[in-house]
Amino acid sequence: QVQLVESGGGLVQAGGSLRLSCAASGFTLDYYRIGWFRQAPGREREGSSCIITSTGCTYYTDSVKGRFTISRDNAKNTVYLQMNSLKPDDTAVYYCAGCLSAASESLTQYDYDYWGQGTQVTNSS
Repeated sequence: QVQLVESGGGLVQAGGSLRLSCAASGFTLDYYRIGWFRQAPGREREGSSCIITSTGCTYYTDSVKGRFTISRDNAKNTVYLQMNSLKPDDTAVYYCAGCLSAASESLTQYDYDYWGQGTQVTNSS
């Protein structure tokens, strides 16, 4: 059974940092595109970053460039999202998502097949 489980969310003050984890089970992350998406109340889900696990290539949306870093540990079958210099606008539920055998980047949610349950990130001003 393919499963993605996020963890690491919480409450942090403006300017603080958090590291989210996305642990995969039921499959190995060797040849996947893994993306991190977020959804704030009343807003559409948006992609923040993605990584091609076979090559390590990464891609970020402009609003998080220079602040967020996506990485993977294939041995632990886990993808991470390091979030620094957090802002109140970063408050959202964060989801990781996977797509098998994807060789190109995408921050479009419809390009992903598997989703985690989400983890809440709240940034207070």
